[in-house]
Amino acid sequence: MQKKFLIAGIGNPGAQYANTRHNAGFMAADIIAEHFGVEFTSWPRAKTLYCKNETPDKTVYILKPQTYMNLSGQAVFAFANFYKIPTENILIIFDDMSLPLGSLRMRGAGSSGGHNGMQNIIEQFGTQNMVRLRIGIGPKPDFFEGKDFVLSKFSRGDQTLLKPAFERALQAAVDFVNFGVDAAMNKANQK
Repeated sequence: MQKKFLIAGIGNPGAQYANTRHNAGFMAADIIAEHFGVEFTSWPRAKTLYCKNETPDKTVYILKPQTYMNLSGQAVFAFANFYKIPTENILIIFDDMSLPLGSLRMRGAGSSGGHNGMQNIIEQFGTQNMVRLRIGIGPKPDFFEGKDFVLSKFSRGDQTLLKPAFERALQAAVDFVNFGVDAAMNKANQK
C-alpha cells in the first residue's frame, strides 16, 4: 500500500510578506517542491497551495497554507483529513526567532514554543505529537518587538547564511520521508 506524507511550510501569503523571516517555512517548501520538480497549485477547499510527488510506494504532498500564519492549522488539518494522512507522516516547517539564524532543530513532538502558527496546528489536530522542523531566524535584537522582527525582510547577508540552512531543511524533509523521523533528526540536529 502506498504511504502518504505531508510537508507543510507555514507562513503568510501575499507579496508584502515575501522574503520575511516569518516566511522561512514557505521558502523551505519552495525549495522542496523545486527538488521534486513539482509546482504549486491552488486548492481553495483547504485554503492552501499544494503540489505532490508520486512514486510507486509513496506520495509526498507539499503545502503552503494561505490562511495566514496564525490559522495555519485550519488548512493543514483540512488537507491531511481529506487525504487521510496519518499525523506521524506530517512534517511542519516554520521559523523560530529563539534559534540563531540558519540553525535547524527537528523534533518528533512537543509544544508550540510560543509560535502561533504551530499552536494553531496543535489545536486543530488535538495533539502535540507531530514532527516539526524549526529554522532559526534570530536572535531578535532588543530594539525590535517580536511581531515587527518576524515580519522584517531578510537582508542579502541573511540570505547567504540561510542558503545552507534551506539545503539542510530539504535534506531533513527527504530523510523524514525516506528513512523516518529518528534518522532525519539525527542528521538535521547536528551542529
